[in-house]
Amino acid sequence: MSETWYFIDSGHASPAYNMALDEALLNWHSQGLIPPVIRFYGWDPATLSVGYFQKLSGKIDVDAVKEYGYGLVRRPTGGRAVLHDNELTYSVIVSENHQSMPPSVTEAYRVISEGILQGFRNLDVQADFSIPEGKLEQTGSAVCFEEPSWYELIVEGKKAAGSAQTRQKGVILQHGSIPIEVDESALFDMFIYPNERIKERARKAFSGKAVAINEVAGRQVQLEEVKKAFYAGFEKGLGMQLQPYTLTQEQLAEVNQLAEERYAKDEWTYYR
Repeated sequence: MSETWYFIDSGHASPAYNMALDEALLNWHSQGLIPPVIRFYGWDPATLSVGYFQKLSGKIDVDAVKEYGYGLVRRPTGGRAVLHDNELTYSVIVSENHQSMPPSVTEAYRVISEGILQGFRNLDVQADFSIPEGKLEQTGSAVCFEEPSWYELIVEGKKAAGSAQTRQKGVILQHGSIPIEVDESALFDMFIYPNERIKERARKAFSGKAVAINEVAGRQVQLEEVKKAFYAGFEKGLGMQLQPYTLTQEQLAEVNQLAEERYAKDEWTYYR
């Protein structure tokens, strides 16, 4: 019998709630209250998430974020800024000492990303793992999807999913973005560039490095189809069965409190 993990589809929620739920799941799993979890979610409103260590000042155009009506949130994970709009966002919460999880961060990425790989293949999209030669050079770019890291998913040489990971309290939290469509012009309005020429050059370079599902599938793929493909993909890729789970009222209250006290606060968002 394969192991059973919880599955939560929390739908579209506020940026603060989304990050608070990921953190709460990590806490509950570390306390032994729940098994490992796969979670699917979306963003209302569309949101720019920035990495835990990322500086906002001089990098992110906060006024543009507000003008577009986007949310802004700081993730508990590292990495660079991601615009979450028409996409499937996933998170995986699993113990560091789980039998299928290698101790190295890079290799744990590979195991978890197997589920994403299978999801793409369920959509008849030929995805592969990226394996950069040597260590990636730091470009200083603020945009997450500009270059693939170890074991992220590429399609036709372009990055098709971006992920970030943190390890706390003996638990791995990996979450990531699987774009269905990408609005490049909106994305590049979120970042501060020395001038328009450099911004346009960055936008053109990005076009050659990132790709969304609808572009490579050659058809319009709806969110529900994407969810089904990746649900089956995670089950196959990680060799387990998913059991739908609904949060209790007490758990919901805990998530809402964490959202309000941390992720919705400017002190958290702007502290770097």
